[in-house]
Formats: sequence, C-alpha cells, structure tokens
Amino acid sequence: MTAFRTIKHQIRHLFIAVQRVIQYVAQAVTRIFAPTDDQYPATGVQPFTGDSADKKKQNH
Repeated sequence: MTAFRTIKHQIRHLFIAVQRVIQYVAQAVTRIFAPTDDQYPATGVQPFTGDSADKKKQNH
C-alpha cells in the first residue's frame, strides 16, 4: 500500500505543478491582451510657446 500511496501522492503533486504553470501563463496572456489601465490625461499635440535658447535664431 505504501508504494501505491507514494505514486498517488506524486501524481497529485504533478497535477498541482501543471495547474500552477497553466495559471501563470494564463495570467500573463490575460494581462497582455487586457485593455490598458493607464491613467494619462489626453493632451494631444502642444505648440511650442517658449523662447529660443539661441540668440542668433531670434533675429531671423
């Protein structure tokens, strides 16, 4: 009976390990294909309104 229990115990641990690997991969795939959760404001293109750093270019 002890050999049967040992084999049964090893098979159970093998199934648990396979289940954990599948869950790990599934979580990664879910995160890759999920909608973005970034909270950046929609600003668009902003025109430059500052001063030129080069004095030569201001005269032209």
